[in-house]
Amino acid sequence: MSATADHAEERTNHAARLGFEPGQVVQEIGFDDDVEQELREGIEAVIGQDLVDEDYDDVADAVVLWFRDDDGDLTDALVDAISLIDEGAPVWLMTPKTGREGYIEPSDINEAAQTAGLSQTKSINAGKDWSGSRLVTPKSGKR
Repeated sequence: MSATADHAEERTNHAARLGFEPGQVVQEIGFDDDVEQELREGIEAVIGQDLVDEDYDDVADAVVLWFRDDDGDLTDALVDAISLIDEGAPVWLMTPKTGREGYIEPSDINEAAQTAGLSQTKSINAGKDWSGSRLVTPKSGKR
């Protein structure tokens, strides 16, 4: 690993643990002024380019979905997110932490993920106000 990569990983702390790689296209959904800006910048540092927004019309390598309790139906949002990626690619669901405005119960996240055909594989602290859940579609011939 180069000194530059070491330095980037130090700067990206939370982002470095998400498993992104240089050159990946990461689509961001649900951006607003309350998101964890440091995490976004860290992801961009790891992948070496800007995150693409909801209007991106090609297949992405991963999705970062910022979702709050009043954003609508979580299952629908997850189904929409997986339509934008290949099977087995991750959707990082970012939700407000316990006690923060927009908090979503873990049981609601789990139920929505299962209904959307996703499995939760990892949870992380995504910053001061956000938690992250790594959700993936099972690799199969179902699609």
